[in-house]
Amino acid sequence: KMEQKMSELLSARTNGFNREQDEGKDDYLAVFDIDHFKRVNDNYGHLIGDEVLLVFSGLVRGALRDADWVFRYGGEEFVALIKGVSPEVVKVILERIRIKVQNHSFPQVGQVTVSVGFTPIIDQVLPPHVFEEADKALYYAKEHGRNRVCAYRELVSCGEIKVEQHISGSIE
Repeated sequence: KMEQKMSELLSARTNGFNREQDEGKDDYLAVFDIDHFKRVNDNYGHLIGDEVLLVFSGLVRGALRDADWVFRYGGEEFVALIKGVSPEVVKVILERIRIKVQNHSFPQVGQVTVSVGFTPIIDQVLPPHVFEEADKALYYAKEHGRNRVCAYRELVSCGEIKVEQHISGSIE
């Protein structure tokens, strides 16, 4: 379902169907990872861990619009597709979610934080490439103190992340 939605957004972009593109607005993929989630499961058990995940997903869902999508991806990772916003607005939205999570008192657990990596869905060839970019930004956030929102393209432009070229086509 997530890959299908991403494929739709990518093909709409490459076929020029998205008029918002001209207005400086893009679609974004954000990956959320609850910091130290293994500790929650280890200290409180999987039932409480599951409750944290449910509450967390509700906080994320509540901070987004109906047009946006949220998917659970793996254990404690969630992915959001945020449609038709400017780079400044997407950062504000994701920062608001990060703060909302940080300030929420989770049942029995108390405070939980989240790291977020995101990237625009623009010129990537395939959905896995979009996810890979957002995931690299997430990994950077985790490696640099957690509880932060990191933009892949900002990290690339300031030299914090190196871009690997995706080779497509045939080799002669």
